[in-house]
Amino acid sequence: MNLTKIIAAVLFVISLGLFYYLYSSIDDTIKLQESIESTEAQIKDKLSVIREAEKLFLEQHGRYTSNWDSLINFIENGKVPITVRTETIIPLSYGVDSVKVDIDTIDIVPAKDKIFKKSYSVNATENGTFLGYMIKEGDYVVKGTKSYKFKRENSERIDEFTFLEKGTISSITKLNAGDPVKKGQNLINFWNYQHNPEVDIKTLSQLPGSDKKFDIFTAVIDRNGVKVSVIEVKDPAPINPDRRESNEAKNRKPLRFGSRTDVNTAGNWE
Repeated sequence: MNLTKIIAAVLFVISLGLFYYLYSSIDDTIKLQESIESTEAQIKDKLSVIREAEKLFLEQHGRYTSNWDSLINFIENGKVPITVRTETIIPLSYGVDSVKVDIDTIDIVPAKDKIFKKSYSVNATENGTFLGYMIKEGDYVVKGTKSYKFKRENSERIDEFTFLEKGTISSITKLNAGDPVKKGQNLINFWNYQHNPEVDIKTLSQLPGSDKKFDIFTAVIDRNGVKVSVIEVKDPAPINPDRRESNEAKNRKPLRFGSRTDVNTAGNWE
C-alpha cells in the first residue's frame, strides 16, 4: 500500500469518527431537549392540579395550606357541594326588570372530581315552550352538537340550540314537550376534564424524575387594610438550564404559579 492510499484510509477513518461524534452530539442534544420538554409538561400538569386543589381548599376552609399531607388528603377524601345559579327575570311596573338569583345545591361530590373536572350548565335563554332534548344522560358531546328544541314566547319560531363546549352529559331536567320554561331555568348539566386525570395524587408534591418537592409558600397578608390569602408554588430545581434563577428573563424563571405579595394564582407558563 502506497503512502497516498494510507493517508486516504486514515482520513476516511477520521471522517467516520467526526461524523459519528457530530451525529452523537446532535442526537444527545435532541434527546436532552425532548427529556426537558417531557419533564416540564409533567411539572405543568402537577402545578395546574395543585393550583386547582388549593383554590378549592381556600373556598372550603378559608385559607390555603402549605401542608402536603393535608392537601393530598383533601383531594382524595374531601367532599364539596355542586351549585347551580338560576336567574329569574321579574318585570317591574316602571319598565325596569328585576333579577332574582337563586343558588341551589344540586349535589355533593368528591373534591377530586371538582378539581379534575369542569362543570357546565345549559339554561333557557328566554321564556317559552320546551319541545324536546336532542341528547340524553351519558352522551359525550362536542361543540356544535344540538342540545334542545325550544319555541320562544309569543313566537312561532322554533330554535335548536347547540353546545358551546365539549363534555359528558351528567344530568338533564325532566321536562315534557310542551312544558313552559322560564328564562334562566337550568336544563342540562355536563362536564369535561380540565386537568390531566393521569396525575398521581400520592406523589403530587414531588418533582417528576426527582426526589425533591415543589416549594410551597402560603400566608395571610394585609392589602390596604384587608387580610388576604396568598400562595406561591414553584419548581426549586429546574431541569431546564434556561429556567434557573440566574436567568434575567422573567418568563424563563422556574415554573411557578401565584405570588407572595399579590392575590394572584397565574402560572408563568401560561
